[in-house]
Amino acid sequence: MIKVETKRTCIALALAFVAGLAHADAVTDNARALLDKGDAKAAFALLEPLEAQRAGDPDYDFLLGLSALEIGKNTSAVFALERVLAVNPNHVRARAEIARAYAALGETQTAKKEFESVKQQGVPPEVAATIDRVLSAIERVEDEGRTVVRGYVEGAVGHDTNINSATSDRNVAVPLFGGALFTLAPGGTRRSDTFTSVGGGLSLRKPLDKEWAFTAGLNGSKRMNTDVDEFDTGSTDAHVGVVRSYGKDVFSAALQYNQFWVDNDRYREAAGFTAQWQHNYDARLQSSLYIQYSDLRYMTQEVRNADRFVIGANFAKALQGFKTVFYGGVYLGEEAAHKDGFEHLGHTLYGVRVGAQHELHRDVKAFANLGYEHRRFGGEDPFFLKTRTDNQWNLGVGMAWTPAKHWLVTPQFQYTDVRSNIELNRFRREVVSVTVRREF
Repeated sequence: MIKVETKRTCIALALAFVAGLAHADAVTDNARALLDKGDAKAAFALLEPLEAQRAGDPDYDFLLGLSALEIGKNTSAVFALERVLAVNPNHVRARAEIARAYAALGETQTAKKEFESVKQQGVPPEVAATIDRVLSAIERVEDEGRTVVRGYVEGAVGHDTNINSATSDRNVAVPLFGGALFTLAPGGTRRSDTFTSVGGGLSLRKPLDKEWAFTAGLNGSKRMNTDVDEFDTGSTDAHVGVVRSYGKDVFSAALQYNQFWVDNDRYREAAGFTAQWQHNYDARLQSSLYIQYSDLRYMTQEVRNADRFVIGANFAKALQGFKTVFYGGVYLGEEAAHKDGFEHLGHTLYGVRVGAQHELHRDVKAFANLGYEHRRFGGEDPFFLKTRTDNQWNLGVGMAWTPAKHWLVTPQFQYTDVRSNIELNRFRREVVSVTVRREF
């Protein structure tokens, strides 16, 4: 992946600084023409026999280094490009190419140093953004060979038009009682409020050998409503697992545990596992298959306890230049109630998700996502005398702004619309929020 990214960097730099290449003579002119046509092998064959006579000429050395790099002679490329920089330390294109050569040789620290030097020389924003992606790719490769602990803390403020995901109707007709109208308690109808939240987490990745790694993570969050504090929520998540990377394939499996609180009381816990196979076709396209299982336990509503199974597939596709990324997935599953006679609380489900992210600026990305889920419950509701079906739509739009390294600011809008054939279960919800995260 580093080779692909660094090649894009150099193409971008070539466009930005092509004017800096001088036409010295027929040899360099011919070599340049061959490189422009993509025939680096012929260019190197033309230039390499003349190295003893022409070494020290920056134009010749640059073309020799570039052609050597394109055909995989990375050590020869470093020698030639070092001669260019000895004469002209401010030759931006040569410094970018030598960084690419160091990355290909596995000397990632030196490559990072050279790329950072290129950025400091005032390259165009699109070139700087490409270099940032290469540096991120280098860091990912470095991380694969060492124990890495990462963490984050974050806070958010926002407004939620339906903090309890409830219907807006005060009166509901119940068929079991001949259609009599029942007035819902305040907690059973839609409530809106502003809120603040805090969260944080840690993750660990420890290589076991060249293919296997151990992973673990722990995170938690707490959301506080301004006025309606009986619907304050909190959650903690933990997992331990293993990852195997083999060529273009990545296999992972993990045990997971979650606790969810409402008004500081334990409401639900879930324990289970997830397994995934991800295939990376190239630097711009990947897909995955996964399976999840959770044992759901409700602290005060044991009849809702269930086994939840989900299987699905995802994909992600980056367009040329990596400024736009599309992603999506499909899934299906089932929640099977533990207790006999309460099948109407379980359901089968299927859904689809799609989304995109686009780089508006080096530090700003816009994103949008859309999801749909259909749920059909397992039996007739004893109060409403029909089998419940839900159709849920989710829409999210926002921006991700990186004002400084390790900082992320995310303003976003989320919309949920649940359409059910049982009036009590219909609701809409809009949430506007701004989240500030610090990673370390």
